[in-house]
Amino acid sequence: MKEFAWRPTSDIIEHARLTEFIRFAGCAEFADLHARSVADVAWFTNAVIQFLKIPFRTPYRAVVDLSGGPEWPRWCVDAELNIVQACLQHDADQPAVISESESGAVVDVSYKELREQVARVAGGLARLGISRGDRVGIYMPMQAETVIALLALGWLGAIAIPLFSGYGPAAIETRLNQTGAKALMLYSSFRRGGREIQMLTTAREAIARCQAVQHLVVAGADTVAGAISWRDLARGPAVEVTNTAAEDPLIIIFSSGTTGEPKGILHSHCSFPIKAAQDMALNMDIHAGDRISWITDLGWMMGPWVIYGALILGATVVLRDGAFDWPGPDALWQFTAKHRLDVLGVSPTLVRKLAEYGKPQTAGHDLSHLRFFASSGEPWDPASWWWLFQQVREKPVPIINYSGGTEISGGILSNHPLAPIKACGFAAPCPGMAADVVDEYGRTLPSGVGELAIRQPWIGQARGFWNDPERYRQTYWSRVPGLWIHGDWAERDEDSHWFIHGRSDDTLKVAGKRIGPAEVESVLCTHPLVIESAVIGIPDAMKGTALVGICVARATDGLKETLREFVGAEMGKPLRPDRIHFVSALPKTRNGKIVRRAIRAAYLNYDAGDVSAIENPATLEEIRNLNT
Repeated sequence: MKEFAWRPTSDIIEHARLTEFIRFAGCAEFADLHARSVADVAWFTNAVIQFLKIPFRTPYRAVVDLSGGPEWPRWCVDAELNIVQACLQHDADQPAVISESESGAVVDVSYKELREQVARVAGGLARLGISRGDRVGIYMPMQAETVIALLALGWLGAIAIPLFSGYGPAAIETRLNQTGAKALMLYSSFRRGGREIQMLTTAREAIARCQAVQHLVVAGADTVAGAISWRDLARGPAVEVTNTAAEDPLIIIFSSGTTGEPKGILHSHCSFPIKAAQDMALNMDIHAGDRISWITDLGWMMGPWVIYGALILGATVVLRDGAFDWPGPDALWQFTAKHRLDVLGVSPTLVRKLAEYGKPQTAGHDLSHLRFFASSGEPWDPASWWWLFQQVREKPVPIINYSGGTEISGGILSNHPLAPIKACGFAAPCPGMAADVVDEYGRTLPSGVGELAIRQPWIGQARGFWNDPERYRQTYWSRVPGLWIHGDWAERDEDSHWFIHGRSDDTLKVAGKRIGPAEVESVLCTHPLVIESAVIGIPDAMKGTALVGICVARATDGLKETLREFVGAEMGKPLRPDRIHFVSALPKTRNGKIVRRAIRAAYLNYDAGDVSAIENPATLEEIRNLNT
C-alpha cells in the first residue's frame, strides 16, 4: 500500500475552482459530483458550459443526442457557437499570451491586442480564399503568432491542422495531403538548442508534392519569394467572426498509428476546447489571471489544449519554444520564475533529463509563485516523481498527474486539488469521465490490472478520424460493443487511487504472466546508473515472449547482468530480462513519449510503420544494429 505524499490544506480546498463548481452544481462533495456527472452526462455538461460561460449565438435545444449510439453522440444540438469568441471575451488589458524565444526575447499580447490581431489575420486569410470548412496546416514553434494562427482559423470557421515543429517534409506532406489542406502557415526559422531550424526549406520540399496547397504564409521574415509574409497578411482590414455550428469541425490533430498512415483525430467547436477548459479549471485549478505553461508542441495534443483552455478561462498562456536546458541547465527554472507561473506542465521524460544534472538548478530563481506541477504523456517512474516533488521547491507543491489522450480532448484520470496524492498515481477519474477497469469481456475488475475503459460519452469525445469513420470505430469500439477501450492498463488500489501501467497493446505475456513494460522500466530506472529504459517483448520458443531491456546509462561496464538480477530481485526471476542493451538515446515524440512499437520493430528488423512523430529517428538505426 502506497502512502499519500501530499494532502490538501483547508485553504487550498476552500479556494479551489473545483470547490466552486461543486457548489455551483448543487453537490455536497467530489464523490457526489462525480457520481452525478456520469449518471447524467447531459446535466453535467450543461453545468460545465454554464460554469465556463461559453457564449452561444444560438442556444442548443438539447445537450446531447445519443440516437446514433455512444460512438457518435451529437452535442449542443442545433446550436451556433464559434469557440474563438469564448477565448477572447475577457478583460481587454490582461495578458492573454506571453511567449519567449530561446534567445530570451519576450512578446506580451493582451486580450484586446489578441482579438484585434486574430480578426486581422482572419481577414488576410479570407482574402486568400480561406473560408468555412477549409483545412490549413500550422507548422510553427510555440510562439505568439502560433496562437493567433490557431484562433484566426477558428474565427473563419476553417479547420486547423497543427504540425509538429520538428517534422520533416514527408510527415508534413502526408498530413496535408490526407486532409486536402489549402494553405500552410509557418515560421521561416527558429532556434532550438542553439541551432537554427529551417522550417521554410522543409515546408517548400513538402508542399511541392501537395497539389491542394495554394498558399504559404510565412512569419519571421518580412519578404519571402513565392509566399505571403505574416506582416502583409495582417495589415489589411479585419473580418467579423464566422457563425459556425457548435459541431462544425475545428481542428484535426494527428496521432501516429501502430501501422499504416497516421490518424487525423477530428474535434469540433464544442468538443476539444470545452473539455480542455473544464479539466484545466477543475483539475489544474486555473483561475482567471493565472499563468500556465506546458512544455509541449502545437503538433501534440497538449499544445492546442493549453491554448484553448487557458484563454477560455481568462488565464494567461505562457509559451517557450526551445530546449529546456539551453543555454544552461537552469533554463526551465529561470523561465518559470521570470514569468511567475502558477502551473507548469512537464513530462516524466523531461524530468528525468533534468534530474541528470543532479540537484535542481534552482538557485537564484524564485519559484514561490508556483502552486502546482502538472504532468502528462507517459507513466512515471518513482525516482523521477519524487525528485520533482521533493527537490525542486523548498516546500513541495502537488503534481497534478493527468492521463488521457488526443481522442479524449484531455484527461480520463487526474489528480485534483481536493484529494490527497500518491506518487505516480491519480486521485480519481476526471468529472464527467465514467472510467472503469475491465477484463477482456468488459466486466468491471474490483481489483488487479485490467483495461482502462469509459462507459459513457463525454463532450470531448473525438468526432471520429478524418474521412475514416470505420478505422475510428475499430480502434476504440470494436472489442466490447458500446464500451470505449482506451488501450491502457490500469488498476485501482484499496484507497481507490488509480495507476496506469503502460499501453495494453504493448503488454507482454512471459511464461503465462502478463506484464506491462512500464512496470519493468520503473524497476530498471531505480538503479542509480540507469537514466531511462524501454522494455520490449520478442518471440521466444520456450516462454512465448522474452523480455529485452534497452537502457540509457551513465556507465555500462558489467552492468548487463547486474540489471538482470536487479529486476529479478524486484519482480521475480521469471520476469528478468533475457537481454540488456545500452544505447545513447531512446526514440521519443516531442512530448517525451518513448515509442516502444518503433523500438521493437527496429530491434526485430520489422517495418516500423509511421515514424514521422519521432523527434530523434536516428536512434532507431542504433537499436536495429543491436540485434545483428
